[in-house]
Amino acid sequence: MTEVSDRNAEIAAAHEQERPARQLVGPLRVGVWVLGALLSVYSIAVVFKPVEAVEHRMTFLAVALPLVFVCYRSGLAGRFAKLARRERDGDLPTVADWALAALSIAVLVYPLLDIEAFRNRGSGAELSTLDVVAGLGLTVLLLEAVRRTVGGILSVICVLFLVYAFFGNYLPIGWSISHRGFDLDQIVSQLYTGTEGFFGVPLQVAATYIILFTIYGAVLDYSGASKFFIDLSFAAFRRSRAAPGRTVTTAGFLLGTVSGSGTATTVSLGSVAWPVLKRAGYPREPAGGILAAAGIGAILSPPTLGAAAFIIAEQLRTSYLQVLLYATIPTILYYLGIFLAIEIDSRRFGTQAVAVDVPKAGRLLLRFGYHFSSLLLIVVLMALDFSAFMSVVIATGVAFLLSFLDPEHRMGPKRIGEALAKGTLGALPVTAVCAAAGIIVGVITQTGLGLNLSTIIVDLAVGNLVLTTLLAALAVMLLGLAVPVTASYIIAAVIIAPALMNLGVERAEAYMFIFYYAVLSEVSPPTALSAVAASAITGGNSYRTMMMTWRYTLPAFLVPFAFVLTPNGQALLAQGPIGAVLVFTAVSAVAVASLAVVTGGISTWPVRALCGVAAVLLLFLDTIPIVAGLVVLAVAAAVHLITRRRNPA
Repeated sequence: MTEVSDRNAEIAAAHEQERPARQLVGPLRVGVWVLGALLSVYSIAVVFKPVEAVEHRMTFLAVALPLVFVCYRSGLAGRFAKLARRERDGDLPTVADWALAALSIAVLVYPLLDIEAFRNRGSGAELSTLDVVAGLGLTVLLLEAVRRTVGGILSVICVLFLVYAFFGNYLPIGWSISHRGFDLDQIVSQLYTGTEGFFGVPLQVAATYIILFTIYGAVLDYSGASKFFIDLSFAAFRRSRAAPGRTVTTAGFLLGTVSGSGTATTVSLGSVAWPVLKRAGYPREPAGGILAAAGIGAILSPPTLGAAAFIIAEQLRTSYLQVLLYATIPTILYYLGIFLAIEIDSRRFGTQAVAVDVPKAGRLLLRFGYHFSSLLLIVVLMALDFSAFMSVVIATGVAFLLSFLDPEHRMGPKRIGEALAKGTLGALPVTAVCAAAGIIVGVITQTGLGLNLSTIIVDLAVGNLVLTTLLAALAVMLLGLAVPVTASYIIAAVIIAPALMNLGVERAEAYMFIFYYAVLSEVSPPTALSAVAASAITGGNSYRTMMMTWRYTLPAFLVPFAFVLTPNGQALLAQGPIGAVLVFTAVSAVAVASLAVVTGGISTWPVRALCGVAAVLLLFLDTIPIVAGLVVLAVAAAVHLITRRRNPA
């Protein structure tokens, strides 16, 4: 079991955007885990006894940022051996790492010593020399933290934004992105002393939503929920030849509540599911496509979406429950597309049912079905007007108490401590990303770049909404190839969303469109991290695995266009009269089925072409196109039947 876990860690480290953490040992490991557990306890305590926003964010980062330098390698050992050597008795931090950790504490505790005076200096743009030095120090530290955790590209992007803020006045006056320029004090004041920079909404999300949900996921994992979800999925579909594929997809959806990462879910699921898919007769690439599609679906699906969804709730100033509601119908359509594709493939590849040694589904539900209760409780509590913070904390407590129903996973003091520490350590990369993203947000706000760039996008598209939406999708996906999902969403939300809204798209639709395309960058060639990780597990060709994943996830690429471009698109976000929501959801489901025919290769090219036209018409979600789409689909069905009678093979 340990060998499998190690192999999973290697694959995840190789293919996920987040860099692998150090494998700490001995007293240092204990100390880091204790500090991580204490930060989790602090984050939970703040839910019951709130702390002023900026003070809370500074305190949270003052613990999290030093942990980044202790837990993540610099990657410079080959170049600066004296400063970054690896100790013989373990993967220990170097002197430079400890120095950076200490400096992190200094620049973040310094403002907390007299927070009111610090704020007053910032608001009056009368920073002291020490303020400026500390602000610059924090900037450099965050750039290094991001480089260590998710790679250097985001750090480079942040530096480019800083250069733009400082030298924007040297750009030609006629350029729409030129500005008057800002000196060092003004830039530091923007980023360090207020809520438009380091300590803005992205860090607020990391210090509240994300840390609490990672704690919850860790408690679920330690309580045995992961094993139950996989066993239940295998038990539920074990008799059909399409059952192995359906099982993997269902297990991916359930495991996403624990991991919160598409690539991590793919890897965790793959080690268990690939042998079953192989025995069922799936070739390596289609099996990898199913694994990757199931993994990425985990962060598109309620009740625990990806980190960017929490930022959407803050940006829209709405409840997280409302964001979950927005995501419900697209999630249904996403999994419908996967299940239909799996059904087609089970016939095309001649797969067979596989016997898996797990108890019957009914028996599993009776014995371990309580694992679902905390998930449902989150939604119920938010529906009763509890905050998302309070809801997830209560659900975490319930999951902890329910662990005592299973002697094998009973959470005593040691296990609860490990779960709390794992919750904090799991949130470190996204915390670094969110804090560093404050540089981008702060510069865009200070210079007005967001409005200027959105105007440029609209001008490039000649004011055409369809072309603007296509450019927006392409831009978000390209951005997502270089930086993590959370960062690509934050950047796109402040630059691209205004372009869509300028052309009449509602805020919710614009932000959800960007959210989906930021997430889908994980399955988009040429990088497609989840697909590459899946191919590493199955041993298949990575490019062919990417294309199979793209085929399985096609509805997720097209449905967002429906709720941005079509007159009744808000129905797919569960907005509007219930009758309209149900009707347009049903129409969209028919469109997804048509797309499955197009990509599944189960009929002749004329039939598939007709189904493609029908799908596009149906997704327009208006009366005349819907009627036309149904007529085209009926013609496709007739052509298919005629062709089948003439050529039964």
